[in-house]
Amino acid sequence: MKNRLEVKLGDLVLKNPIMPASGCFGYGREYAKLYDLRLLGAIVVKATTLEERLGNPTPRIAETPSGMLNSIGLQNPGVEAVIKEELPWLSQFQTPIIVNIAGTLVEDYVAVAEKISAVPEVAMIELNISCPNVKCGGITFGTDPKVAYELTKAVKEVSKVPVYVKLSPNVTDIVSMATAVEEAGADGLSMINTLIGMRFDLKTRKPVLANQVGGLSGPAIKPIALRMIYEVYKNVSIPIIGMGGITSAEDVIEFFLAGASAVAVGTANFIDPYVMPKIIQDLERVLDEMGVGQISELTGEGWNYQ
Repeated sequence: MKNRLEVKLGDLVLKNPIMPASGCFGYGREYAKLYDLRLLGAIVVKATTLEERLGNPTPRIAETPSGMLNSIGLQNPGVEAVIKEELPWLSQFQTPIIVNIAGTLVEDYVAVAEKISAVPEVAMIELNISCPNVKCGGITFGTDPKVAYELTKAVKEVSKVPVYVKLSPNVTDIVSMATAVEEAGADGLSMINTLIGMRFDLKTRKPVLANQVGGLSGPAIKPIALRMIYEVYKNVSIPIIGMGGITSAEDVIEFFLAGASAVAVGTANFIDPYVMPKIIQDLERVLDEMGVGQISELTGEGWNYQ
């Protein structure tokens, strides 16, 4: 009997469509104490940069109604440490590993992509051109189609594995960004990253976050994510990994209807660390209720009802 949760991202076959969103799962060490990471369709690790980054000053996380603000600032140990210490440990779970990469200059991205894609355990690169929490790099690459095109093309030329580009929602035309990176050779898209937001402390009258602004994630952004994936799906021919406020199996189905071929769960992991195994288990029930055989049949089906 065929696994009805199996999905394909190009040539990469996932046992189910559920993976953690980059930055919301670390390297999985804490979650591995709670459940077997082999349950996941793929594992997406924190953004990796060429050199170690300590991140932004604290406080850098704040709750919001139905969401969370963060301004971590791409804290990570650097590509050499990730290759030496994290990827060998993660490989024991025999689950596809996706590495999110970031940088300040195009040369940084290219250097990280060249090193990390040569590691046998890495199945895919997620090119982060959309982090709103760093002063240089990140979102500066993700708001101009020409710049995004050039960066994607440069990374594709050195990468030995498929490259998925993580798009920013902080643009006026998400479709032009998606088509630009597809023309540059992107193998797929991840969308969406966080929206830029802020909060104030009434006692101090200052912004809550030390960085003043941060990225808003969680259920509050789900309708925006669905709309953007829906718009992009009909204008590209490459797979989309959808994300943005997913907390349940029903949410996953909505992202498939909009056009996703797989999904990533982010903020919900902080509320319930078991949320991903629960969603995987619950998907069978929802598919039964909908009378659907394979979850992959639902990708883009929302477009059939205009």
